[in-house]
Amino acid sequence: MPTNVQFPTTRWTLILSAGDGVRRDEALDWLCRHYWRPIYAYLRRRGNDPSSAQDLTQGFLTAFLQRQSIDGADPNRGRFRSYLLGALKHFLADRYAYQQASIRGGGYEFTSLSFDTVEERYLQTPSSLSPDSLYERQWALALVDRVLLLLRSELESAGKSAQFEHLKAFMTGDGDYTAAAAALQTTEGAARVAVHRLRRRYRELLTAEIAETVQNPADVETEIRHLIDVISES
Repeated sequence: MPTNVQFPTTRWTLILSAGDGVRRDEALDWLCRHYWRPIYAYLRRRGNDPSSAQDLTQGFLTAFLQRQSIDGADPNRGRFRSYLLGALKHFLADRYAYQQASIRGGGYEFTSLSFDTVEERYLQTPSSLSPDSLYERQWALALVDRVLLLLRSELESAGKSAQFEHLKAFMTGDGDYTAAAAALQTTEGAARVAVHRLRRRYRELLTAEIAETVQNPADVETEIRHLIDVISES
């Protein structure tokens, strides 16, 4: 399992390069996969019913590129998620865009948006969170989910699916080493070593995912601390 962290071209770079239309589909695909859940949660907390929130989510994601909102994107103005939230608020303030939100896709197929699942998760969120705080929380949870899926995929490819299933709880909290060792038919010491290695790889994957959304690698640690803070918020 590789241990080096690769810092990919930031998604700020992808978003900015999509302004000329050449990489627009790629940019929209990335945007949908990484941000539609926090956008949907924000819209629900703003008082929209599930159906309206679905239409608005897809309407905004389409309008974000159709209306060339990305042309105003500036990595020097802050985190991409903050820029996107500002664009969403602007979209909602624009009555024409709001009324046209039901025009879904504009030729783009939103096949990956499982609204039933995200609505169930929304209903489990703390009611005390403001729309902005909920947006941040859902961004963080979606990021953690992606990292766990990446880690699962790596272990499955290495023939270690059982190890992931019995040790994944240790990635985001505390687990039972005795129970994990028994399930894996190994010693508790070996289980602790395996958890240590998985946590290290989890951290590497998390770092790489966050590095995609910041312009300066020095900001990654700040983002990780922010992620922990917003997940812990109740």
